Amino acid sequence: MSGESPWEVAPPVDGLAGEGLEAEEAEWAAVAPRRISPEQWARFEAHMEEIFTAFGMPVRTPSTADTPRRFLQALFDATSGYEGDEKLVTAFPTECRGGPDCRISQVVEGPIPFFALCEHHSLPFFGTAYVGYIAHEHILGLSKLTRLVRLFARRFSVQERIGQQLADSLQSILAPHGVAVHLEAVHLCTQMRGVRERESRTRTTYWRGTYDSDAQLRSEFFTLCGGRS
Repeated sequence: MSGESPWEVAPPVDGLAGEGLEAEEAEWAAVAPRRISPEQWARFEAHMEEIFTAFGMPVRTPSTADTPRRFLQALFDATSGYEGDEKLVTAFPTECRGGPDCRISQVVEGPIPFFALCEHHSLPFFGTAYVGYIAHEHILGLSKLTRLVRLFARRFSVQERIGQQLADSLQSILAPHGVAVHLEAVHLCTQMRGVRERESRTRTTYWRGTYDSDAQLRSEFFTLCGGRS
């Protein structure tokens, strides 16, 4: 263990920028940075070294001497969604004012890759998201849909909650005619432990507004998602 905190006040958002996101997104995602003191980080590293040692890891080798710190930093980066706020997503006006063309025109973005940590076992689950909506008076830039997915996925969560949060946030931000969200993910908690299902994938779908009552729209959404259902 290094004994030094990787950050003086709070970790930077370099992990976000390092994944190819623009500097603007890094700033948007860190509106409420988590404050962890150097003393806390040192204590956490000591706890992780104790746990890894008890589980059998030789923690004083050249390869593992810094593992407690790296593990904590990776965990912190993977949960950066707690620092963001979906209310800061900017909606833009559209020419639509509720006419028939508006009600049948879907905006669908995907596949959007995401990675999350299950709150039950803190093991990863990962997959793709498809997000669609039927605009009324506002639209979102396509990059904002990706940001929303990453915001909610980068927390301790469950797949069902992420889908519900996405649908509810889009409904609140845009007040559209309808919202559709489809998630498909692999859960390591079922592959590394428990029933050890190696090939299983979990699919969840959420409808709001027009999608909930129009089977044809739902079918068209799945077609735009590449035939998933």
